[in-house]
Amino acid sequence: MRQFERAGLAALRAIDPERAHGLALRALGLGFVALPGPVNGARLATNLAGLALPNPVGLAAGFDKNATALGPLMRAGFGFLEVGAATPRPQPGNPRPRLFRLTEDRAAINRFGFNNDGMDAIAARLEARPDGIPVGLNLGANKDSEDRAGDFARVLARCGPHADFATVNVSSPNTEKLRDLQGAEALRALLDGVMAARAGLARPVPVLLKIAPDLDDAEIAAIAGVAETAGVDAIVATNTTLARDGLRSRHAAEAGGLSGRPLFERSTRVLARLAGETHLPLVGVGGVASAPDAYAKIRAGATAVQLYTGLVYGGLSLAGQIARGLDGLLAADGYSCVAEAVGKDRERWAA
Repeated sequence: MRQFERAGLAALRAIDPERAHGLALRALGLGFVALPGPVNGARLATNLAGLALPNPVGLAAGFDKNATALGPLMRAGFGFLEVGAATPRPQPGNPRPRLFRLTEDRAAINRFGFNNDGMDAIAARLEARPDGIPVGLNLGANKDSEDRAGDFARVLARCGPHADFATVNVSSPNTEKLRDLQGAEALRALLDGVMAARAGLARPVPVLLKIAPDLDDAEIAAIAGVAETAGVDAIVATNTTLARDGLRSRHAAEAGGLSGRPLFERSTRVLARLAGETHLPLVGVGGVASAPDAYAKIRAGATAVQLYTGLVYGGLSLAGQIARGLDGLLAADGYSCVAEAVGKDRERWAA
């Protein structure tokens, strides 16, 4: 299977990145991609904000923006999925080109701008999905909205009945001034609206908050305090970065959010510092491309991890490889479950 996957990855990397992404999703939906099936086990099973996960390796938002490949992705070895971001109205996003591979850096830069089919189409697909692992939705706001904070609540009210969790995304760098909503006062007001929308659901779902990696210690502490007061169930650390330190690729100067290998240390430091400010469960995202990467995030304070850019270079079989490798690392260190390893290296990473 790996031989065919490597050949397919090489072919996809020879064409425009966004077109390649679309072809990969289409191939998934048509059953042309060999998938390993579920990866589980007693050591890997964990609980995230009340969600029972067969393993702690999740798919980050952005890979399946419109929830078009949920059935196949459930068989790719992930423990949970996140789709979106969804906005109230469909929107095309920013002009192309807007996705760039930084192959030398094992990274990517995107400036999509929340391109998606809108909450009605995505809600219908979530409702029709097969049973399986937990599926969450990343909530977004329309670029031209007069009430961006209210957009998050509107998407949750519409899609919440068909999702297992929802993530408030105020940390994308690709919608102008969106990150301003991470300020304490603006974030408090936004979350009040989201939590009110959740209270109106017949089946209230866990609400997660996704933060940026470009925050200082005071901002991290403030966000943790607001999240706890608002009743958020978990925090996702982190989104993409605006930093460009040490890149070699010719695309390094492109505008947008940087993801992949160069984000690993920055995002893991934010994760560890956040773990020192809150008892909320955390999801570690940024540069995860191997079992040791996932294990480092867990030992820095994450209950679970997510990946996306790693799939560009490692293929869809990467999720199962990471989960199985993580099981071996936990066993080698004498842990009987993921929870026992959470935060063991937090102080080192936070330094």
